[in-house]
Amino acid sequence: MKADSGGPVVVARDVHKSFGPIEVLKGVDLEVHRGEVVCLLGASGSGKSTFLRCVNYLERVDRGFILVDGQLIGGDVVNGRIHEAHPTVVAERRARIGMVFQQFNLFGHMTALENVVLAPMKVKKETRAVAEARAHKLLDRVGLVDRKNQYPAQLSGGQQQRVAIARALAMEPALMLFDEPTSALDPELVGEVLDVMRDLAASGMTMVVVTHEMGFAREVASSAVFLHEGCVVEQGDPRQVITAPRHERTRAFLSKVL
Repeated sequence: MKADSGGPVVVARDVHKSFGPIEVLKGVDLEVHRGEVVCLLGASGSGKSTFLRCVNYLERVDRGFILVDGQLIGGDVVNGRIHEAHPTVVAERRARIGMVFQQFNLFGHMTALENVVLAPMKVKKETRAVAEARAHKLLDRVGLVDRKNQYPAQLSGGQQQRVAIARALAMEPALMLFDEPTSALDPELVGEVLDVMRDLAASGMTMVVVTHEMGFAREVASSAVFLHEGCVVEQGDPRQVITAPRHERTRAFLSKVL
């Protein structure tokens, strides 16, 4: 299960995940190569967010495996069997993966700047000067350096989500995961977040995005993957998948969202 350094950033093989009697993922296979933007599409309950959480080891797979940069996040292979890694090792490996959620999950008692510098100082043991220098650059990149001293309650939803993106980028991740990052936003605020994600894609960031924003997927994605009831039923060029889907499940879903 050890991939070479030139291999895909994400390799998922036969990934199964159940919650009690409900099987949410039923053998997902997927690869994400460096610099790609892969958009996961599908109805609510199709397993998209669960798969994303398995990539980041927020959920453990029941069967199969997921490699990120050639490594299991939560374990090591010893004599052909997977053994759980020490929590410190898991934390170090997870630090290479940035994740942006539907809800912004910012610390309300901290300013935008403080939210961005926290993880590099705590996890990577960076000095405040180093962490703040990067935070300033990242807040400028997402268009919020002038709001660095404001608290989340003083920011719009779109601004909070852009701070959340800057916070994830502060750890200098090899992979960014986005779980419906615009679904909690008012329609007029969606564009400002998608613009930041377009900029990230253009810079070569490897991204896996769960989204219902079909225009973004068609324009930015390298590949679109359609999930239905825990299975990948269609994947390929986003223009093909979205405008001329081959599978009837994909066609039925898109007829409702487009």
